[in-house]
Amino acid sequence: MSLQDIYQEVLLEHNDNPHNFCVLEHPSHQAYGNNPLCGDELTIHVQIEANVIRALSFTGEGCAICKASASLMTLTLEGKTITEATQMCRAFIALLNDDTLPIPSDLGEREALLGVRKFPARLKCATLAWHTFLKALSNPDGKCFCKSKGCCGHCCG
Repeated sequence: MSLQDIYQEVLLEHNDNPHNFCVLEHPSHQAYGNNPLCGDELTIHVQIEANVIRALSFTGEGCAICKASASLMTLTLEGKTITEATQMCRAFIALLNDDTLPIPSDLGEREALLGVRKFPARLKCATLAWHTFLKALSNPDGKCFCKSKGCCGHCCG
């Protein structure tokens, strides 16, 4: 089995069985993001307590790359401080967008997403959850911006 096959298997597993694919009961932060080019729509739900991400989840619909990336993001950032999570998030977005950056040795399963660097049209699929997480951090009242289309069903009523 080639490395590319292994990476594809990782992405398909996270798409078929995404981690933290649920609405948090009482998020402290939340945001909606979409990629109109391919139809990906996600709502990121965050519970922050004492400057630490205690819970992180997502809901919505998207392509396999989008869902896998969101699943991997929740596993990566949960338990981190806001500063650590923000830095990790920005560094990962930069890594996906710039194939000249050195690949860190601690990526784990996130390394499977590096293949999208060869396909610029798929970068938005891979980074949507990460950008939406950063947007959620700027929404401390936890209200969602979904405005009915793609609504998480938790906030708009």
